[in-house]
Amino acid sequence: MNKFKKIVASGLASLVLATAVPVALPGTQTHIEVEAASIGESLVNYGKKFMGVPYVFGGTTPKGFDCSGYTQYVYKSQGVTLPRTADQQYKVGKAVSKSQLIPGDLVFFANTYKPGISHVGIYAGGNLVLNATSSKGIALVSLNNSYWGPKYAGAKRVIEASDKFVDIAKNDPTYPAIEALTDDSIIQGYEGKLFKPSEPVTRGQAAAIINRVLKSEPNEIAYFKDVPVSNPFAKDIAAIREAGIITGFADGTFKPYANMSRTEMAIIVHKAFELKLGNAGAAAYSYADVNSSYWAYEPIASMKAIDTTGVFKTDKYNGGSKATRAIFSTAIYNAMNAK
Repeated sequence: MNKFKKIVASGLASLVLATAVPVALPGTQTHIEVEAASIGESLVNYGKKFMGVPYVFGGTTPKGFDCSGYTQYVYKSQGVTLPRTADQQYKVGKAVSKSQLIPGDLVFFANTYKPGISHVGIYAGGNLVLNATSSKGIALVSLNNSYWGPKYAGAKRVIEASDKFVDIAKNDPTYPAIEALTDDSIIQGYEGKLFKPSEPVTRGQAAAIINRVLKSEPNEIAYFKDVPVSNPFAKDIAAIREAGIITGFADGTFKPYANMSRTEMAIIVHKAFELKLGNAGAAAYSYADVNSSYWAYEPIASMKAIDTTGVFKTDKYNGGSKATRAIFSTAIYNAMNAK
């Protein structure tokens, strides 16, 4: 595992995964995505997807929610585990005044169906609370509402944004990796203190990242019919191809702007950092959705074996899903620190 440690330590300092301002590359279509400016807004946007889902006492799934089951479910989408009941959720986080509420804060009400803290929702901005109501299911209610207003009991802030980025929480399991890599100028964010953790990494970007670590000079450049020499990743793609780390497809293409899957990510990290486990070692770090006969079994198991963040210590690997900036950063961070 240690073959590339020295080259990683010296080479990664100049590695940049994204520029401060996204640039449209040749052969791609320029598009604009409307993104939430904060973790809280992302949480609210996710929570709104369930508006109209019926209220079910004791419900914790999209088939039916009660108030705390709903907040617990929505917060889990941001990697945050909340206690099960409203009164227990009231004991976590940092108290915030009503005048300082921001989207994503938990808002509590008392003396609804029982004495004391008995209801919880998510502040959605504009004096509105997203919550599970017994009459309309998941809905927005006003803090000025004649019923809810007098029962307001306080609010808690559970998710704190990092000092660097407003869209990454300090308690997100990928944050240590992102913090370490940004501190070392290995990766940087975008304007407005955004990291865009869910943005996918392309095959071309991955090739450039790995080659900036290895600093390989290719013998040739023109290997793939969809990667002309004018392509900004052409040299890196050729070098990585010659090293056997990322190869192309049967039709002679590389697909530099295709999103990289989590399986592809495991393959290139495994090869670049020589994360050798062997079959016996891989078996100790297996995933329920990856059969031992699968061609990428050992590389995928390596992601769990070297993981110090908990991000990859899951039951399933989901290899077909996209490798995001946060996930890719974590994989590199783990590989850098592999022993």
